[in-house]
Formats: sequence, structure tokens, C-alpha cells
Amino acid sequence: MTGVDRLPQIPDAALSPAQRAAAEELASGPRGKLAGPFVPLLRSPELMRRVQKLGEYLRFESTLPDRIKELAILITARHWDQGYEWAFHLPMALKAGVERAVAEAIAEGRRPAALTPAEAAAYDLLGQLMTTPQADDEAYARARAQFGEAGVVDLVAFGGYYGLLAMVMNAARTPAPDAEIPLKSPIP
Repeated sequence: MTGVDRLPQIPDAALSPAQRAAAEELASGPRGKLAGPFVPLLRSPELMRRVQKLGEYLRFESTLPDRIKELAILITARHWDQGYEWAFHLPMALKAGVERAVAEAIAEGRRPAALTPAEAAAYDLLGQLMTTPQADDEAYARARAQFGEAGVVDLVAFGGYYGLLAMVMNAARTPAPDAEIPLKSPIP
């Protein structure tokens, strides 16, 4: 992403009461601080409050395994060419068990060769939804067999939620830190 951050951190003295309350609510939760997509989202404090609650459920309470959650975030970050999401979640994905070769393939815009059955089910379902806006019966059935119906809904919600955050940060030009495995841009 190039260009100047369009929606940088708002100085504390300039926060409205609603923005201050929303920022304090977010910082008091599991995230611990206002950063990333929540900086631009703070311009709409009620939206930010609601969006962060959805993310709080997905990241910290969904029954999907952490490896699948983080894989879904990497897939979505790659789809949207979203460097902040990628750089922030890459270390968590590697720690959760996503293989480095898998992350490297995703960064390059290609399907990883060596995926576990659960990873393949997640990759194929999200990949189809992001490229064709549909999921075929086979991909859906494999995801359902791996994660159950509730897990499939949560997995799809990961793609939608992190897609929303990616679009917000892409519009805002939120700067991204360097990543150990950088995204190849544009997608080959």
C-alpha cells in the first residue's frame, strides 16, 4: 500500500465523548489497545464498537482451531492485498501451527501444496467464495465434515469480517509493519 495514511490516530484531545468511550471499551478487552483497523473505524464509534464485538467473538471465542482461524485471516489478507492484517497475524499463524511453506505460498498468491485436510477444507471454501462468490458442493461438504455447520458459518464469517477490516484499512491507507514473509504484490 502506498500513500499517506488517510485516517491516522486521532489525538486524545480531539476525541468526541462517543469516540473516547468506544476506544476505552476496545482497550479494556482482549485486544488491549486501539490499533490497526480500529484507528480508522473510530471515526464511526458505534460501528467500531459493533465491529470489534464481532471480531472479539471470532478471534477469541469461536470454536474453530486457532490454526484455522489464523489461516483464514491470512487467506483473506492475501485476497485483499492487506499488509497490516498480514503482518499482524502472520506471527500468530506460525505460532498456531500454520507451516511456513503454507504462509509463503499464500503470500505468493498460490494454493499451498502441503495442507492438512482441515487447512485444505478452509482454504478451498474461502478461496472459492473469494474468487467466484460461490462454493461448490464438494468444498462445502469437506468444510462441513471438518468443522460442522457452526464452524462453516464461523469460517465464512472470518472471511467476511477480515474482508471488511481489509477494505477499511485499504481505503484509509493504514500503514503496515514489515512482515517476516512479505506479501507479493500484486497477486501473480
